[in-house]
Amino acid sequence: MLTLITNVELYAPAAMGEVDVLVADKRIAAIAPDLKNKITADGTIMEIIDGRGKLMFPGLVDSLVHISGGGGEGGFHTRTPQMNLTDATLGGVTTVIGVLGTDATTRTLSDLLAKAHALETEGISTYCHTGSYQLPARTVLDNVTDDIILIDKFIGIGEIAIADHRSSQLRSSELMRVASEARVGGMISGKAGIVSIHVGDSDSMLYLLHESIEKSDLPVTQFYPTHINRNGALLEAGMEWAKQGGYIDFTASTNEKFIEEGEVPAAKALADCLDSGVAVSQLTMSSDGNASLPVFDDAGELVGLEVGRVGSLYEAFQEAVLEYGVGIVDAISSVTLSPAQLLKLKHKGRIEVGADADFILATKDRLLLEQVYAKGRCMVRGGKALVKGTFEN
Repeated sequence: MLTLITNVELYAPAAMGEVDVLVADKRIAAIAPDLKNKITADGTIMEIIDGRGKLMFPGLVDSLVHISGGGGEGGFHTRTPQMNLTDATLGGVTTVIGVLGTDATTRTLSDLLAKAHALETEGISTYCHTGSYQLPARTVLDNVTDDIILIDKFIGIGEIAIADHRSSQLRSSELMRVASEARVGGMISGKAGIVSIHVGDSDSMLYLLHESIEKSDLPVTQFYPTHINRNGALLEAGMEWAKQGGYIDFTASTNEKFIEEGEVPAAKALADCLDSGVAVSQLTMSSDGNASLPVFDDAGELVGLEVGRVGSLYEAFQEAVLEYGVGIVDAISSVTLSPAQLLKLKHKGRIEVGADADFILATKDRLLLEQVYAKGRCMVRGGKALVKGTFEN
């Protein structure tokens, strides 16, 4: 089937004005005004969608999701559930990068890969990182390099924990070694080979990353630290890291307790960094979906627990535009093109001829989600899921 969206205001994410967009064979086939009048009738079935009064922009690329579940810091009963297909699609997310977290014993890389393949079969695009919080890294094959080169879905390693009581209390030499393994794996396979870094709330903040860069030949772009909006001090440190050329990521999933304790909302963190002169190509937001959101007391004991939501990413995008005045092109880029580029996902995060047909139709005024397409298939219409996961009701 061909799908033609007519007279829609397109952000690719660059502003393209009012155009028609033709989708064919899971890809964007053409972008131009008045395409309807240029298509020869040859009996092909075509769905025509009137895009008047709507915005069209790429489907969201969520660079950090615990698709197979996470948590467990409070015992086995506190392991969080796996992500469902509609957790992503109802929030406009069409591409996810799955990771392990604290628990790499009862949550395994084999299970992570199986879940990624399941979600791909159900309709969205999935990639993964090998490893977890801890080093030495858990891998499927003998080492990180082999995992990235030989296993299609692995594009990097992470999220490796630093500045956190749950980390392996690393030395820079350990981090440099695993980063070099990931880098070589990425170079040989044509993948990002990125090192996703979980940054906790320790006062050491990004010190280990700076030390690793200073003591090695690794570029600052080798590391991709997340949770940079955890508090104001870390946000300032993240801005300095970005001004040295690095990437930083803000976490959309949060709760009132975290905000009371000083966490900066992801949308505000994005606005603050843009205002300070950091390029949007270095800034991303992710959901940390299906992660545990643990609250620890001063002794490191778990006293509260919530679950991250993939849908928080779209909410943060809306908030950035509607509450913090971020320009819509920058806001869209932070959750589409920026993560796709740094993760080397060449067909994602953009609407152009040949790109995957992952896109959103939303209202102009409040950016309300109306339709979501993944690989050319309509997953959400009228804010309701048309396609559900195998075991979703």
